Amino acid sequence: MAATSRLPAWARAKDIADLIRLSVPIAVSRMAMMLMGLTDAIVLGQYAPEELAYVLSAWLPIGVSLGFGIGILLGVQVLTSRLLGIGQEAGSGRIFRRGLWWAIVMGGVLTAALVPFAAPFFHFVFVTIAPASPEAAAAAVTPEHVAASTAAVTRILAYGLIGHMISQACSYYLEALRRPLLVTIVMYVGVVINIFANLALVAGWWGFPQMGAEGVAWATTGTRWMIAAIMLIFVAALTPGFRRSPPAAKGEARLQLEVGTGTAISNIAEWGGFNVTFIIATWVSIAANAVYGYSVQVMGVCFMFYLGIATATSVRVAEAIGRGNQEEVKNAGRLGVAATMVMGVILGVVLVSLAGPISRLLVREDAIIGGIAIAPAIAALLWLAAAATVFDGLQATASFALRAQGMVWLPSAIHLSSFFVVMIPVCYWLAIPLGRGAAGVLEGAFVGVFVAGTAQFILLEWKAARPGVERAA
Repeated sequence: MAATSRLPAWARAKDIADLIRLSVPIAVSRMAMMLMGLTDAIVLGQYAPEELAYVLSAWLPIGVSLGFGIGILLGVQVLTSRLLGIGQEAGSGRIFRRGLWWAIVMGGVLTAALVPFAAPFFHFVFVTIAPASPEAAAAAVTPEHVAASTAAVTRILAYGLIGHMISQACSYYLEALRRPLLVTIVMYVGVVINIFANLALVAGWWGFPQMGAEGVAWATTGTRWMIAAIMLIFVAALTPGFRRSPPAAKGEARLQLEVGTGTAISNIAEWGGFNVTFIIATWVSIAANAVYGYSVQVMGVCFMFYLGIATATSVRVAEAIGRGNQEEVKNAGRLGVAATMVMGVILGVVLVSLAGPISRLLVREDAIIGGIAIAPAIAALLWLAAAATVFDGLQATASFALRAQGMVWLPSAIHLSSFFVVMIPVCYWLAIPLGRGAAGVLEGAFVGVFVAGTAQFILLEWKAARPGVERAA
């Protein structure tokens, strides 16, 4: 008992168990998103690793478009949850249908914009403004080829935007109606479908041609449409999504749009900012993009563990606010931070000790691009990727805990500053003027997430020191 009493107040066994109970299902569900991208990268790494740059660079306009749409559609989840809370979920179909139409319109407009826009945009990025790089100059592929190939992949991915938007609207709706397991099952079915599509279109199994990066794009687009179709069937069969609803309250549509606007802006900044680093890596060389890109894929998988902790921490903080207990609010945030650091140590040990096997899983062992052996180069950087994930997880957990307490704009300002003012310039400076290549881009990414994680943690502790409890609206 004496030893137990010396533990911090936030380290009680029942609170730790509660955090684990909440975080594990969330991490498992969200992991499906990264596994789809990871399987793309793994299959491409075994058959055409030199083409990874085209896929990663294409996600700059695609990611920004998806971030905007996914943010706007958040209103489906929020307003449906409110109706569920007051026992009126039977009338929630109008909210879903409104979101579904928005998904179709946004996806259509963005597709119509990206298809003709892709070629001139990437010519500007990779030919017009690309800085001189000795590695890139010595590469076998020209900047014009990189631009054209990336534009082709972008156009194919753009054809899947409507499907992706529809599936997101369905996901938000099903989760709000407390059917998250359905979403998880469908997403993992999508992962399996995507693997088989990659084996056909990238690896050339079953008599299909090997299409490289374009094969990955077609696999992703086809999978997104299949997921959308399955989701729509579930919504139609199991929810009031397509049933007649009572008339909407005045201003409901405007509120549904406003709820997601802030998230949409934040997503544009976050997804766009990080995807710029892939452009910087490609400016160095195709080899640098491959080494950096695969390292970031590993970071993305690790981040899903942190996202589970962050989301569970947000829920526990919000519950404590609802009870009006400031001490519980503070303890819930600190337990989340502690769990993040412990998870970081565990993941770091795994990545460092298994760096070789992981790198060979990502790309074939004999893969050489521009005279660089890709697998050993990835293995040499995984220790830094492991360190970066700790602070990436820290910024997520701390910012989620802060937002649960009603503090929105300061965490957002830290996030924007860390990625745009710090990370992008440092990545460029280290990678190109200092000539550190892929290592320099990853070092810059580490600096960005270190600043973000440290600043968010300091802000969380500052908030915990303030008296009083802000009740959730």
